[in-house]
Amino acid sequence: MNIFRFSGDMLHLTSIMLLVFKLHRSKSCVGVSCRMQEIYAVVFICRYLDLLWSFISVYNTVMKITYITTTCYLIYLMRLKTPICQTYERSTDSFQYELYLLGPALVLGLICTEEYTIPDILWSSSIWLESVAIIPQLVLLQQIREVENLTSDFVGCMGAYRAFYILNWIYRYFAEDYVNVVGWIGGLLQTGLYCDFFYYYAKSKWYGSKLVLPVAS
Repeated sequence: MNIFRFSGDMLHLTSIMLLVFKLHRSKSCVGVSCRMQEIYAVVFICRYLDLLWSFISVYNTVMKITYITTTCYLIYLMRLKTPICQTYERSTDSFQYELYLLGPALVLGLICTEEYTIPDILWSSSIWLESVAIIPQLVLLQQIREVENLTSDFVGCMGAYRAFYILNWIYRYFAEDYVNVVGWIGGLLQTGLYCDFFYYYAKSKWYGSKLVLPVAS
């Protein structure tokens, strides 16, 4: 554990708590992609299968369980919990991740795995899938364009969490001579997807205005 990894974890947890708070306070999930949360549920369940047979630390176990349960809880709120679920617009949150993301992530997981065991293949696949998990949310925000403050803060924290994980890998490279090529590529890809959003997010914070995304050309 180092400060960059811990900061990344806390930013990730903060992003989830911001989203839970937003849904409970506003009783609305307009502007929030449930399909992104479904991808993250798949990511966490595939990656943290080792909870069934491996124990690293209390912190590690608690964080893994928290990620799985809170993500499933968010899906429950948006899909089933009234009145929140009544505001969910499936026609707007329409990115077909089942068609465009799951298959390629599994193929890359098979190609890039170090050990051809089911847990290792699922772990590698989850890294690739997480790298593009934000796409449904970004597509949805591009459609609605005007983004609520809590929603923009949630997405901003998600991007910052991945940026700190890259710093964690850089630190581990110099301190431990540790390199995880799949993690590096996946993390860089995911952070790159946030760059355009971050520009407009930082601009809105600087001027104290609501985040409004430009019309897609």
